[in-house]
Amino acid sequence: MLHLIINPHSKKTMRMLGKVEARLKAEGAAYELHAETDKEEMRRVVHELSLSPVTLAVVGGDGTVNDVLTAIADPANVKLGIIPLGTGNDFAAAAKIPAGVKALDLILHSDPKPTDYLECGGGMRSMNIAGLGIDVDILERCYHMRGSDRGKYFRSLLIALRRYAGIGVTVTACGETFTEKAFIAAVCNGKQFGGGIPICKPAEVGDGKLDLVVIGCPKRSKIPGLLIKLMRGKILEIPIARHILCDAARIEQEGEYIQLDGEIRPSKVLDARIVHDRLYLYRG
Repeated sequence: MLHLIINPHSKKTMRMLGKVEARLKAEGAAYELHAETDKEEMRRVVHELSLSPVTLAVVGGDGTVNDVLTAIADPANVKLGIIPLGTGNDFAAAAKIPAGVKALDLILHSDPKPTDYLECGGGMRSMNIAGLGIDVDILERCYHMRGSDRGKYFRSLLIALRRYAGIGVTVTACGETFTEKAFIAAVCNGKQFGGGIPICKPAEVGDGKLDLVVIGCPKRSKIPGLLIKLMRGKILEIPIARHILCDAARIEQEGEYIQLDGEIRPSKVLDARIVHDRLYLYRG
């Protein structure tokens, strides 16, 4: 039995749901639809389902995947599928999961693979990228702006470029502690965020390692050039970039919020560790 977890507030998801169900019926696949309108109720359903061995398929974007991952009672009980229907689908890109209904080919006709995820302290988890810095600044602006999600993100990014001045962080990883005025500080399982921005191209979703990326904040006049490097996937090549492969990392910050897979959470500390060989995901 395949349990489909739906975000009914997503217009794109609801438009595509008929095609997903038609494909499942054509394949003779048994499934049950869960489309709770309240997030807390959705999390309760996922928690209860995952107390025993279960196959779940998230129909939606990175935020819905994060909600489901965080709600899972025991990831070792879960075979997880993702049918990417979000704006960015950043984790799906890293996991080589095709967008839309095509993702059902993996779920229906392949075996799930062990896939890493991040435990981030305080009951928080991340499948893709968790961090702080200018990405949180951008997301905070997005939540107060009208328009399409993609359009809001890039308008917020342009505002942040004019105003962002970095954030003080203290980072501990691999027995080393250092301080930095950071443009971005992130722990990565996936390669990209923000709808395709490649912050850590070397990251792999099944290597059992966490990729820590800390980018120092230059003078404001040099931030546009830094952004160009980031958009081209060359941010790790610059002298003010640190890339550390590790099992765990702790980032303490002057700010009040972190982001997990594009969802803002209140926390002054991001205390992350990689979890390997516990969750099984249908992926490429």
